[in-house]
Amino acid sequence: MRHLLLAFVLVFATPTWAETRDPGNFFFQPKFGDLQADLQEAKKQGKKGVFLFFEQDACPFCERMKTTILNQSEVQNAFRAQFLLYPIDVNGDTEMTDFQGKATTEKDFAFSHRVRATPTLLFFDLDGKLITRYTGPTKDKAEFLLLEKYVVEGAYANQPFTKYKQAK
Repeated sequence: MRHLLLAFVLVFATPTWAETRDPGNFFFQPKFGDLQADLQEAKKQGKKGVFLFFEQDACPFCERMKTTILNQSEVQNAFRAQFLLYPIDVNGDTEMTDFQGKATTEKDFAFSHRVRATPTLLFFDLDGKLITRYTGPTKDKAEFLLLEKYVVEGAYANQPFTKYKQAK
């Protein structure tokens, strides 16, 4: 009888769990708070670097990106193939280690990288060097994928994203 009850709960409760989960959670990888170790893992996996999504609670633009862009399988596949992906709470007191091995909090890390608005999208190379910054939400999935291509192709070294976007 217990097994039947458990099966019943699992079958009928699963849709509720699916509807209430954060859609952005499927974009990001679980974070352990050590960006220096993450760089080593990115190298080991053959990634181009680390992508950080700076957000905060009650940010409508962050929420829009999570529910209309980051939840798209095409976006997830493209970004996961090239980067380790982590959210950073700009108001968070969660302790972490930065790319240089220094202990800090998410809030202080965001402040040290001049994150003043959300979302802010930062791409770091395999040495922990900031290579691309995009402040605000992207217009749509196509623009977000173009931003990924801009970084992967190394176009950031020669031109700003706005010029790259115009040329495409």
